[in-house]
Amino acid sequence: MLGEKAGTLTLKETTKPIESGKYGLPAMETHNVGSGTLVGHEVQGMATFTAEMRPDGSWKGHCPAGVIMCAGGVATFTCMGVGNMTETGGVMFHGGASFETTSEALSELNGKYYMFSYESDPEGNAEWNLYPCV
Repeated sequence: MLGEKAGTLTLKETTKPIESGKYGLPAMETHNVGSGTLVGHEVQGMATFTAEMRPDGSWKGHCPAGVIMCAGGVATFTCMGVGNMTETGGVMFHGGASFETTSEALSELNGKYYMFSYESDPEGNAEWNLYPCV
C-alpha cells in the first residue's frame, strides 16, 4: 500500500547510448539534474540512470547512486525500475527507491522504501514522483 506523496522533482535529462552487450539491443545512460520538494523540503537532485532494452521492447534500469541536497543536509539514493517508450517519444518508468541520510531534515527518508513514477518527454523534461510504501 502506498502512502501520501513524499515529493516531486522536475528534472532535465541528457541521454547517450552505451554498450549493452545483451541481445544486440540498445542501452542508454541518462543524467538527471533538477529540483522540487521532498518530505517537505525544497531540494536539488542529481543522478545517473542506466537502462537496457529487453527483447519485448521494454526497458529495465537502475540508478546505483543519486544525491538529494537541501539547506538542511544531503541524502543519497539508489533505485531500479522498468519502463516503456510513450506514444509521444518519451519514456515512462515505475520502480522503487531507497534513501540514506544522516541529515535530521531528511531523516524521514531513512528506513522506508519508496515507489516512483518517472516520465519524460522527447526533449528531456522529466518528472519524478515518490510515494512511501506503508
